[in-house]
Amino acid sequence: MATVKLIEPEEAKGKVKEIFDDISKTRQGDKVNNIWKALANDPDLLESTWNRIKQVMAPGALDSVTKELIYIAVSTVSYTHLRA
Repeated sequence: MATVKLIEPEEAKGKVKEIFDDISKTRQGDKVNNIWKALANDPDLLESTWNRIKQVMAPGALDSVTKELIYIAVSTVSYTHLRA
């Protein structure tokens, strides 16, 4: 059972809708993941987090696939430690 209300894209308004649209566009049509739906309860936090993620994932020394793999690995390790 979720302890935080997830804001669905069809419910989003104002700044949250704009950010959700940007997430979908930037991720080339991917759905909005639950982390973004949870962060949408605080539009300013959603915006700042999304802007930081876009900077991290921007072209640089590592290609986007490598960055995504690191993201998945860190998420998995973090989740495992939280469940322990």
